[in-house]
Amino acid sequence: MIDNDSVRPWGRYEVLQESDIHKVKCIYVNPGSRLSYQRHQKRAEHWFIISGTAMVTLNGENFQKVAGETVDVAVGDLHRIANEGSRELVFIEVQTGSYFGEDDIERIEDDYSR
Repeated sequence: MIDNDSVRPWGRYEVLQESDIHKVKCIYVNPGSRLSYQRHQKRAEHWFIISGTAMVTLNGENFQKVAGETVDVAVGDLHRIANEGSRELVFIEVQTGSYFGEDDIERIEDDYSR
């Protein structure tokens, strides 16, 4: 069952595990969609691409990642992931740090005016 709180304009996510020091999500990005260009002050992220092709922007540099590849996002890094393909992009996001709330997202650019 999908929790309505996890549905976003770009797709959806599921929280797989969480504690005081980490959170693990499975993130599904719709074809032609992308997350906001953002940064966090209290967490780092590690992405593992499961399926599809990801266009990643990290601190202003763009590169492509495919299934089996990873991306490390340090605290304070500007980052975005986009699905420019024709099928759903799926990746696992492992967050580590001191706080994992949605209010630790500083959006620099957002396609959905959030």
